[in-house]
Amino acid sequence: MRSSIAVYGLSEPGAGPERQSRAGRCAACPQALPAGCGLLPLRPGRAGPGRRGSAAPRSAPPRRLRGCAIAMARRLFPGAWLRQPHYAQVRFSYMRMKYLFISWLVVFIGSWVMYVQYSTYTELCRGHDCRKIICDKYKTGVIDGSACSSLCAKETLYFGKCLSTKPNKQMYLGIWGNLQGVIKCQMEEAAQFDFGTDPEPRKEIVLFDKPTRGTTVEKFKEMVYGLFKAKLGEQGNLSELVNLILSFADGNKDGRVSLPEAKSAWALLQLDEFLLMVILQDKEHTPKLMGFCGDLYVIERVEYTSLYGISLPWIIELLIPSGFRRSMDQWFTPSWPRKAKIAIGLLEFVEDVFHGPYGNFLMCDTSAKNLGYNDKYDLKMMDMRKIVPEMNLKEMIKDRPCESDMDCVYGTDCRTVCDQSKMRCTTEVIQPNLAKVCQLLKDYLLRGAPSDIHEELEKQLYLCIALKVTANQMEMEHSLILNNLKMLLWKKISHTNDS
Repeated sequence: MRSSIAVYGLSEPGAGPERQSRAGRCAACPQALPAGCGLLPLRPGRAGPGRRGSAAPRSAPPRRLRGCAIAMARRLFPGAWLRQPHYAQVRFSYMRMKYLFISWLVVFIGSWVMYVQYSTYTELCRGHDCRKIICDKYKTGVIDGSACSSLCAKETLYFGKCLSTKPNKQMYLGIWGNLQGVIKCQMEEAAQFDFGTDPEPRKEIVLFDKPTRGTTVEKFKEMVYGLFKAKLGEQGNLSELVNLILSFADGNKDGRVSLPEAKSAWALLQLDEFLLMVILQDKEHTPKLMGFCGDLYVIERVEYTSLYGISLPWIIELLIPSGFRRSMDQWFTPSWPRKAKIAIGLLEFVEDVFHGPYGNFLMCDTSAKNLGYNDKYDLKMMDMRKIVPEMNLKEMIKDRPCESDMDCVYGTDCRTVCDQSKMRCTTEVIQPNLAKVCQLLKDYLLRGAPSDIHEELEKQLYLCIALKVTANQMEMEHSLILNNLKMLLWKKISHTNDS
C-alpha cells in the first residue's frame, strides 16, 4: 500500500499538486495551519513500499506536535475557546449569587440598624422639645428659676450628650458656662402609681397650675407642709424642711419667692428624686443641685456613671449571654482598695436614708447603673428616682389587687407579700435597703479581696443579705452588720493611699 496519511492534512498518495497544496489547510475552515503541520506523520517510521529508497521523515519534537494540535483544535472548534467549561460557568454563577445575597443582606441589616438607632434616639432624646416647653413657659411669665435665664435668654446652658433611658425622663450632659452638669427634665407628668404602667401624657396646661395667683407665702408654706406630711408622714421637723424648700425656690436670691418661682418649686416637689436631693444636700454622696427652671433641674456631673462594667452598643448586648456579661463587668472595675472605698460610701448612703431626719426612704432599684463615683473614688448616686419615702410607698401599694407576690413589686427591689385571703398586697417591704445593697456588693467585693479577710467578709455579706424587715430587733441587727462591714473594709484600706 502506497499511502502515508498525515496527521493534520488530508493528502493522499497520488494526489495532484492542487490537492496536496490543501494539505496544510483545516478541513472545516479555509485558514492555513502553521507551516509544516500538514506534513507531520502520525508516527515516525520508514516510507511505504511504494517509495523505496526514500528516507523516512524525522519525528517532530513533542512541543511542535502540541502546538499543531492546539492550532488545529482552535480552527475546528473556534467557539470552545471563547467559552469556559460548564462546571466553571456554574461555579461562577453560584459565587456571583452568593456575593450578591451577602451584599444585599449587609445593606438590609445596616439600614435596619440605622433606622432603629434613629427611631430610638428620636423617641428617647427629646431635649429640643423639653427646652422649647420650658422656655415658652418662662417667656410668658408662668415659671422662673435660677437656671431659666441661662437656658432661655443668655443661652449659656447647653444640652450635650443624651443619657436618657426613658422618653418621659430626659437626661443630658450639660455645659453651664465653665461648669459641667447633668440636665434632667420631665417630658410627661410624674406617675404616682408606677407599677409597670406607662404614665399619663404630660398635661402642660395643668402642670404649672399651682399655686394660683393671689396665693400668699404663708398659704404656699401650708401647701408644701401638707405635701410633705402626705409623703413623709408626721415628722416633728417638717417646718424646717419647708423653710429649706423656700430658700432653694428663691432662685434669684432677692429674699422673696415670686409666683413663677413658687410654681417651679411646686412642680419639682412632685418628684421624689428632687425632694430627696434637697433633704440630703449636705451629704457627701448626693450630687449637688446647681439650678432649676420649671420641672427641669441641673445637678453636678459625676465622672464615672456606673459602679462597674463597660458600656457596649445595644446590638452587642443582645448577643452576649447574661452570665458572661456579669463576669465581663467584673473585669472592668477599679483595684480592690478603691472598690472597698466605694462600697463604704454606699453603706454610708444607706445610713443616710435609713431613719434619717425626715423619715425612712426605700431603695427600690439598687442596680449598678444607678451608682457612680468621682475621680477620688467617692460614691455618688446617679439616679435616685426609685428611692421613695416609705410612707409614700405604703400608700401607693396598699390594697392593690394581687394573685401572687409578683404583683406586689415597686421598681425592681421593693417587694411586699400578697395576702391570699384578701387578694390584696400588704404594706410591709420584705427586704431592707442594707440587704439589697449587700446583694449588689457581694461579687463586687469578694472578687480580688485579700485572702486574710476574704472569709470574714463573705460571712458578713451573707449575714447582711439574710436580713428581713419582719425579723425581731431588725434595727439593731441592721446597725450591727452595717458597722461591722464598714470597720472590716476601713481597717484594710486605712493605711493605703486610696483611703
